[in-house]
Amino acid sequence: MNRRRFLQTTGGVAAGTAGAGCLETAGSIVGESDGANPVRIGLLAPDPDSDMIGRSMYRAARLAVRQLNDDGGIDGREVELVLGDTNSSPLEARRQYQRLILEEDVDVTTGVFASEALLGIIDDIAEQETIHLTSGAATTEVSRLVHERYDEYKYHFRAGPNSDIDYGRMQIDFLTDMAGELGWDSIALLAEDYEWTKKPWGVYQNRIGETGVDVALQERYPPSIDSFESRYDEVEAVEADAVFITTAHTGTSALMDWGVPEREFDFGGIHVPMQLPAYYDLVGGECQYAIGQSSATANSTITDATQPFVKAYRNMFEGSNPVYTGYHTYDAITLFASAVEDEGTFDHEELVPALENVSFTGTAGTVEFYDREAEVAGTPVAHDLVYNKAETVYFQWQEDDDGEGRQEVIWPPEQATGSGYVTPPWLA
Repeated sequence: MNRRRFLQTTGGVAAGTAGAGCLETAGSIVGESDGANPVRIGLLAPDPDSDMIGRSMYRAARLAVRQLNDDGGIDGREVELVLGDTNSSPLEARRQYQRLILEEDVDVTTGVFASEALLGIIDDIAEQETIHLTSGAATTEVSRLVHERYDEYKYHFRAGPNSDIDYGRMQIDFLTDMAGELGWDSIALLAEDYEWTKKPWGVYQNRIGETGVDVALQERYPPSIDSFESRYDEVEAVEADAVFITTAHTGTSALMDWGVPEREFDFGGIHVPMQLPAYYDLVGGECQYAIGQSSATANSTITDATQPFVKAYRNMFEGSNPVYTGYHTYDAITLFASAVEDEGTFDHEELVPALENVSFTGTAGTVEFYDREAEVAGTPVAHDLVYNKAETVYFQWQEDDDGEGRQEVIWPPEQATGSGYVTPPWLA
């Protein structure tokens, strides 16, 4: 690849870096080797000093690098991790990607949480012909590019989480299997009106009838919302059994306006803030009895690799539990290492077909990728993580005997932890 030409055509923006001095900042190098030609892994993570999602990405990557080096590195070479702090900005994400490739000379990149950030670097990934394993962003727009212009964009793979279209599928599967057990004859279907909810919403519209659940009210509500009080009044007026929500940015407001006044309906769905292991403490326990979806929880056993990873993460980071992006980042790095070892090469032209055919036991499930022609509900999903219903978990926030919050898996049954769903006492 002609990296000098790339630097010229981008106007040299790769020179922008964040300040040094703190371990968890852009430019941090972990596992630096005294030997020649270490394997360099570039991680793009948002605000790892302050953001739990970015911090877990970085910590999981550090753990992966430490374990790889303890086991002899990758193909006998020491491994280094180079961090690029995206500062939760698509523009900064692109600057950091270019720095990692052009200045730090990394061999592979991973990370990226925001879909906007991933879309901002996807052309650069194609230009550099360097594999990128996404471990946070869900947009299928990049999958469409892989599908339509394969030779250019084939270097992108989504190690996790599942794509936006598969978010819709898992919501339908959960409702189909669990609505009867939960007593949900009718729901209020709500989703924040952001780009990332468009694909799931389309799945709901096309498939909600399969669940046997009546939709008493539905809305993609505006992002500017600061109170759900009037909407929840409507939910109670139509006597819906639950609010089934798809939310990230507005999730805490939606949760607090349900839990604090103890509204007369259940609450659950895809709720990104609830995925945080520390969320129970962050909201003073008000998420108790709410249902959420995640790639894995600290007490789940998705695969044989889940609990060893959780325990090692806790040991390395003073008892902290990984966020879902941590599982996927760890899986991305260890998958890349495994592919290199299996193929005996770092040549990305040879590694791409190897990854296309891989079946890898990760911490959050089996990592396999859709092929270049695959579609889900008419949406291309090339090189996305294959959706596996049996390895997708929904949990309920419950409180243990010590007053600590726990994410107890309630679905699917084979992944369940604890004693199952607990009805909020004000609804019992």
